[in-house]
Amino acid sequence: IEIFPLPLVVRVSFSACVLGTVCLPLLGLIICVFISSVFHFEDATGTHCQVPNYLPSISASISLSPECYIWRFCIGLHSAPRFLVAFTYFKLYKSRFASKFPESPLSCLNLGFSISENLGLLLLTYVSSSETYFVHKEGFVLFIISSLIHMLITCRLWKAIKKYSLSPEDAKSHNWKVRFLLLNVCFCAFAGFFYWKHNMYCESGSYTFFALFEYLVVFSNMAFHLTAMWDFKSREVMVISSSEDKDF
Repeated sequence: IEIFPLPLVVRVSFSACVLGTVCLPLLGLIICVFISSVFHFEDATGTHCQVPNYLPSISASISLSPECYIWRFCIGLHSAPRFLVAFTYFKLYKSRFASKFPESPLSCLNLGFSISENLGLLLLTYVSSSETYFVHKEGFVLFIISSLIHMLITCRLWKAIKKYSLSPEDAKSHNWKVRFLLLNVCFCAFAGFFYWKHNMYCESGSYTFFALFEYLVVFSNMAFHLTAMWDFKSREVMVISSSEDKDF
């Protein structure tokens, strides 16, 4: 008897995939900050200045236990779909800007910075500040710089798409991308200012404002990536399992 098994097909809308990819680190961050604030407040808010602080930084929140394991689980689970989204965007850009300059080389740069952003996030996640601070710091810097450049190039590419597109979704996506980019830059500047102020003057509350703007940097970054729901609204992710024929 010869059996021809039907392939197993799993269909998921790309919008649902993007939403799940963004919600994983969002949920992980909220849980980690909550646990750190309630159960590890002194350890999470203490710094070398020994002044009162009221919010834990992200680095402090994800370096304690069990917070670090929750964060690593969420980031590890979301990283593969992040790479999938990056390559899907690259395919979209190459189809739209096959031989156009500077859009075509910008598409390649955009893919590179998208990958390095994800790698920086993985590095700062799996090497906590309490283990090897220098490596964690380098991962954080790689993540921030790569994400800013990636968002900037993405806005430039979608400006070109919007120019030649009649779709209101493309215009809406570009407009919100620009807004989230500007917010992210502002939040990064404020976070950097309060971090410098805390280390320079050890003022009470400066580290709290740094932590707050650090949260906003991450939230605006997540919101930027969430615009992919509009960009691939009609697409699906398909997983097909095609087993070999079996003879009995």
